[in-house]
Amino acid sequence: MSRQHIVVAECRDGELRRVTLEAIAAARACMADGDRLAAVLPLDGGADAGAAEALAQRGVDEVIVVDHPVLGRYAPETHVAALLAAATALAPETRWWLGHTAIGRDLAPRLAARLGAGQVSDAIGAARGGDGRIVFTRALHAGKALEQRAFLMDAPAVVTVRPNNFAPAEAIAGAAAPIRSVPFDPPISRVVVRDVVQRVSGTVDLAEARVIIAGGRGVKSAAGFGPLAELAALLGGAVGASRGACDAGYCDYALQIGQTGKTVTPDLYIACGISGAVQHLAGMSRSRVIVAINKDPDAPIFGIADYGIVGDLFEVVPALIAELSGEF
Repeated sequence: MSRQHIVVAECRDGELRRVTLEAIAAARACMADGDRLAAVLPLDGGADAGAAEALAQRGVDEVIVVDHPVLGRYAPETHVAALLAAATALAPETRWWLGHTAIGRDLAPRLAARLGAGQVSDAIGAARGGDGRIVFTRALHAGKALEQRAFLMDAPAVVTVRPNNFAPAEAIAGAAAPIRSVPFDPPISRVVVRDVVQRVSGTVDLAEARVIIAGGRGVKSAAGFGPLAELAALLGGAVGASRGACDAGYCDYALQIGQTGKTVTPDLYIACGISGAVQHLAGMSRSRVIVAINKDPDAPIFGIADYGIVGDLFEVVPALIAELSGEF
């Protein structure tokens, strides 16, 4: 029996988000022989048209484009309606895949409710078992425990995948899946987005960053984040912060990592002046390599760090910048 897997594509500044390609890879890992994989791309009047061609090269069977100016700014009602319009153009679907982003977290439960499907949020693993089930893995209790949920292959489900936990689907030479548009008559929305204010600038999204330089109360001031931003730029990464630093007014809450902030899984996490409260660890403890810089040798952050530097971050960070810049 053929099953349909559908990946909801998400763009940022006209480019496909990396987590969309990771969702494609996750979906592939759960497909059986004969299953089909489609990608749905909500567009704003063709503004991101190049994204459709990029998706077509990633091993999907088909790309469905829902093109309407109203989709230029995210609004839950219109985007859910756009996805349901795409669903009618496909074979009966069994599984939807989204990135665990701000938009994905908002869309997934709405979509699951409309479809009468189960939902798995923030999956860090997905695999097809030999007993006709798909097993999803989630991290609990700051990564200290793992939960596994099993769904029957035919059971409808909506899944969000955590960024940086699946290898992104690579472009396949010669691949060119068919691209088609579907008609979309947007509903009358009760919510109108007048403007979007970007609180944090930067070329690297914190949730998808491969390298994160995070500062805590030990940074002491907003100016103290300057060297951290410089180090992040040298490493092609992003700047993050603990709640303590945000509460102190050193940076915007959009940078907060932790239980009440963002959950990240970078390849390299450098914690500068962060003590390591359990609430912060909940958001970054699954980072692949953790480096801690702190003057207090008894700081809890050293308990999970792969490498620790006991020292003043205002001396260590400039030394790292000098070394990476070739000025040491």
